[in-house]
Amino acid sequence: MRVLIVEDEVRLASTLQDLLELNGYTADVSHDGEAGLDNALSGIYDVVLLDVMLPKLDGFTVLRRLRAAGNATPVLMLTARSELGDRVEGLDCGADYYLTKPFEPKELLACIRALTRRQPELRNTDTLEYGDLKLEKNSFTLFCGDHSLRLSRKEFDMMELLMLNRELVITKENLLLKIWGYESDAEDNNVEVYISFLRKKLEHLHSTVKIKTIRMVGYCLEKP
Repeated sequence: MRVLIVEDEVRLASTLQDLLELNGYTADVSHDGEAGLDNALSGIYDVVLLDVMLPKLDGFTVLRRLRAAGNATPVLMLTARSELGDRVEGLDCGADYYLTKPFEPKELLACIRALTRRQPELRNTDTLEYGDLKLEKNSFTLFCGDHSLRLSRKEFDMMELLMLNRELVITKENLLLKIWGYESDAEDNNVEVYISFLRKKLEHLHSTVKIKTIRMVGYCLEKP
């Protein structure tokens, strides 16, 4: 699951990024409103943590433009302000929740879990199942019957995305954005390498699930 942190305080942004990654999330950071809006509009994020006081564009403006563009990504607003008017404005702009600084790490993580539970495609993702496969998020382990293999982080992220979308085709571009990030210099070859890794692991597990290549488009899972 990928989270975008839009926060101009560099130290706080780095702390939040470390916290999220320690808890199994992939986190990217933008330090101003313009960059945050541009990244959020890419559609690759599952949650956006959005500060109110930002350079270039404030958080309220970022949120209004994000919603006006039809982007429904859950947004958790972060602010040092506690006035009722600010909280009301944030919610009216389209925020899903409002967290006032300082906050406890456990509270932030609970808010993120609550927001992602509201998205049907992300429910119950601690364990994903497809065909004869089971993917456990907490251990990064892929099971097939009595056999199991521990996946690397990128292997897990790719397998999770494929299993969440099941038979839907995921383009190489979306795989690159979701797994390597908006500003990464990774190329199509990186996707092909990890698809190859996953196919070998499926063979090792004796799974009947296959990763199907849709020529010039992307990949999807298929089962007998």
